[in-house]
Amino acid sequence: MAAIEAVNPKAQVARAQAALAVNICAARGLQDVLRTNLGPKGTMKMLVSGAGDIKLTKDGNVLLHEMQIQHPTASLIAKVATAQDDITGDGTTSNVLIIGELLKQADLYISEGLHPRVIAEGFQAAKIKALEVLEEVKINKEMKREILLDVARTSLQTKVHAELADVLIEAVVDSVLAVRRPGYPIDLFMVEIMEMKHKSETDTKLIRGLVLDHGARHPDMKKRVEDAFILTCNVSLEYEKTEVSSGFFYKTAEEKEKLVKAERKFIEDRLQKIIDLKDRVCAQSNKGFVVINQKGIDPFSLDALAKHGIVALRRAKRRNMERLSLACGGMAVNSLEDLNVDCLGHAGLVHECTLGEEKFTFIEACVNPRSVTLLVKGPNKHTLTQIKDAIRDGLRAIKNAIEDGCVVPGAGAVEVAIAEALVNYKHRIKGRARLGVQAFADALLIIPKVLAQNSGFDLQEMLVKVQAEHSESKQPVGIDLDTAR
Repeated sequence: MAAIEAVNPKAQVARAQAALAVNICAARGLQDVLRTNLGPKGTMKMLVSGAGDIKLTKDGNVLLHEMQIQHPTASLIAKVATAQDDITGDGTTSNVLIIGELLKQADLYISEGLHPRVIAEGFQAAKIKALEVLEEVKINKEMKREILLDVARTSLQTKVHAELADVLIEAVVDSVLAVRRPGYPIDLFMVEIMEMKHKSETDTKLIRGLVLDHGARHPDMKKRVEDAFILTCNVSLEYEKTEVSSGFFYKTAEEKEKLVKAERKFIEDRLQKIIDLKDRVCAQSNKGFVVINQKGIDPFSLDALAKHGIVALRRAKRRNMERLSLACGGMAVNSLEDLNVDCLGHAGLVHECTLGEEKFTFIEACVNPRSVTLLVKGPNKHTLTQIKDAIRDGLRAIKNAIEDGCVVPGAGAVEVAIAEALVNYKHRIKGRARLGVQAFADALLIIPKVLAQNSGFDLQEMLVKVQAEHSESKQPVGIDLDTAR
């Protein structure tokens, strides 16, 4: 201690019991902030930043990211919880509650003179046993759509109200099933979440295709095309400066005119290849033709494409190029030299929607799309942000269920089952370490307690009732938050 003061006279040092008390107090303080969030009956939190920005949420991960946490122990707990969210997509609030309760239960024994090292040994033994019990209570099932709907419902109803959750459930499940490929890991980046400040949150829907946040740049191009071929390309259809520094010298105006014509012919030759392909595939039919280019298209080229009935979109985002190929089929081309029908994708409907000054292009009705879009609608920014956070958690929950191939009962059933197993197991632990096992078992019960408390029920009465029913039936029993049964 003297050495630290010699290095930094302003340093504050806490030792032994004082340091332990400060750390436990910080953990319990963070627990008290988040405990009212847990479960479908949890309450919303309003976060107001220093700049006056307001955010409404009950997502533990969002809260922990937005809160200004200064205490080092509380900050460490927050990082642990957010790390779990990065891996599994959910469980931050439960994580903080269990950590806080573990320290609270440990404090009860430490205050009676039990050494923290003994408590830690008991916690370690209890953790190993809890993982064994978890393997026993998990339910291995084929992840059919009905099971995944239940998984999504469990996740989403803790984030948004029940009416909105019912709308989101099917959209979220169907989006994951659409991008799922047997034998490959599920890539959730192929589910684009697009927001549109428009109508009500219950109008959120799944688009089996893509929604681009821009429209065609020519007034004569069609706003709606059915049964359309899609050409996705990354080819410049405008005059560009060379990548190396160069200059041209000409003596007369005629030479300059020749140079301009040569540059224009270079672009026109590229355009002609697109037009020729369109004429081949759309001959004697009413099918449409849409060009989506990652690079630019100049006004002359847009005019030429419009005259031939081709809808063209320029400056498409790079991240959408792969999604377009997966949603519509075909392939993104970087050269127009070998254009053929195999390069083309297909969409049942392409249409443009104008909302205020913004334009959106919908590419939908694709056959077996491997990239889809969840179009999130809402009247304001707060609602859109809340729905997007809920959808991300729902997507991760479904992905985890499919990859793990199993589920566990919710509503506190798993925690009650593990707690009872640990109470029976502690008698096999020799010495005072069994007190650590008991503390671990008591800490797990914080989940059913808080679920009951947030629903307005007597937490002790509900806990005793659930434990008694579990002991009699030997089956996992959770709390019905609507009927208190």
